Amino acid sequence: MKKHIIEQSLIFFSVSKWVFLSSAIGVVIGAVVTFFLNTIHTANSARSFLPFDYYYLLPFGLMLTIFLVRKFAPDAKGHGTEKVIEAVHKKDGLIDVKVMPVKLLATVITIFSGGSVGKEGPGAQIGAGAASFISQLFKFPARDRKKLVICGISAGFASVFGTPISGAIFGVEVLIVGLIMYDVLLPSFIAGFAAYTTAKLLGVNYTYFHMEFSNALPFDIVLMVQVVLAGLFFGLISYFLIATIKGTERQIRAIKMNIYAKAFLGGTFLVVLSFFIGDQFFGLGLDTINTLFYSDPTLSQDVPWYSFIAKTIYTSVTLGAGGSGGVITPIFYVGATSGHFFGTLLGDNIALFAALGLTSVLAGTTNAPIAATIMAVELFGVEIAHYAAISAVITFLITGHRSVFPSQILKMTKSDLLNIDYGDNIDKSHVDLSVKSKEKMKRILTKMKFTERK
Repeated sequence: MKKHIIEQSLIFFSVSKWVFLSSAIGVVIGAVVTFFLNTIHTANSARSFLPFDYYYLLPFGLMLTIFLVRKFAPDAKGHGTEKVIEAVHKKDGLIDVKVMPVKLLATVITIFSGGSVGKEGPGAQIGAGAASFISQLFKFPARDRKKLVICGISAGFASVFGTPISGAIFGVEVLIVGLIMYDVLLPSFIAGFAAYTTAKLLGVNYTYFHMEFSNALPFDIVLMVQVVLAGLFFGLISYFLIATIKGTERQIRAIKMNIYAKAFLGGTFLVVLSFFIGDQFFGLGLDTINTLFYSDPTLSQDVPWYSFIAKTIYTSVTLGAGGSGGVITPIFYVGATSGHFFGTLLGDNIALFAALGLTSVLAGTTNAPIAATIMAVELFGVEIAHYAAISAVITFLITGHRSVFPSQILKMTKSDLLNIDYGDNIDKSHVDLSVKSKEKMKRILTKMKFTERK
């Protein structure tokens, strides 16, 4: 009995400690992210004072972004979330405090000048940076600092998107593919809710789309088959997005040219491309996303079928040429527009498939199907839950052993027919298609032939 009392007392103390710490961290991050979001909004509003289209500044914006990052905080390079995952796995959550102001400024410049990036990755990196700074300020041990930085990721996502539950889950699920760190789950939830509540109190407005699918979409076999096919399609889209981002970055890096010249040419290329396919692929693209979740087809009739391809190209070139910003908002854009395209091919339920595309491509590109499913419920209502879960998991599996975040650690195989040589991150994990895998396939084919004969 005495042992039980001591055990429960220690657990109570630990829970109390993390409730207090994660709440405090969440409030701080909610305030910091609110400032970040308001800065982006103010910068975008200032575009109206320009005597020309804002995206003409993109070549110069990319050059300025590279200068700021290289000069003051090299870890602020790229889309943010990747560097935070790397810091958690390899540096016990240690993040240079200079990353926060540099990432904020570089992202604002990139988005203001038309770079096709998002705001969630920088939000997560700024949040994680704040958590790391507070941990160092109060001299917390490395283990506690790591947990607080994970809370910072969750709080950053929750306060940027207004989805506290999925934001908290995403911050934990995105670190290791196939394993959730349950010891950080409670602090992440509390930090996410605290950050979201703080942002709401400080005036941040979020958009939700409660479309009440159950009133118009009965649960039937035909629709379920369509959802399964959609999951397969979104898996291919996720693979295309990951491969294009990585391939473009690799190709641009291989060009033997001054880095500022490459940034200028990359921005110029996108400006010229807009003359041929339109200028709606610059910036965040939230207006386009918002038009896809309504039943009135006239609202989305100006969205071209190739939007998901164009957005992938714009995002890949922006990041490859040195832009600073997240990839989740572009993932939302690619997912929603590809879902809209899939729905138009079927001729029905277009808004539903746009919603499924948004969350499913998120699941596939980031290996976070649980967070993506919960996000579908938070954004679109509980009626979409069963469709979103099936589509998200299929997409997650079909995308394969790859991610838009190379520093994720792979701890599972997505098929028992494959052998995985696990590395210290997902990019270094090797899918073995040698003799053993071929033997598994031969055994399956042999069984199939035997069954047919019977």
